[in-house]
Amino acid sequence: MKKRALFLCTHNSCRSQMAEDLVNHYLGDQIEAYSAGTETTRVNPLAIKVLAELGIDISLNHSKTLDQFANQQFDYVITLCGAANEQCPLFFGGVRRCISVSTTPPGLPVLPKKYCPSSVGFVMKSARN
Repeated sequence: MKKRALFLCTHNSCRSQMAEDLVNHYLGDQIEAYSAGTETTRVNPLAIKVLAELGIDISLNHSKTLDQFANQQFDYVITLCGAANEQCPLFFGGVRRCISVSTTPPGLPVLPKKYCPSSVGFVMKSARN
């Protein structure tokens, strides 16, 4: 049986959307990934562009809230920002593991925000190769 993972971020517009579709694309035979936010906005056009460069189309995705996943069980809940991490324990009882990834991983340069979409694309292309 596939593991179920939920990626959380504040707006479910970029990081969590990308994580959901990257996991489903590359690990879909092992993990069923979903994403949500503490509030909804729209999917960031730069996230759509970066994943399109990897051959993954998220142009039809939409921003989702935690409410859409009420009463569902997940093996992993991965929060991608501090605000979502604060709400994780309040919403997800029974989750085996709640992981927070709200800082830049060691070894990756901290770049000005204007460079982030292209750097995410670069990192993902590097990881794929």
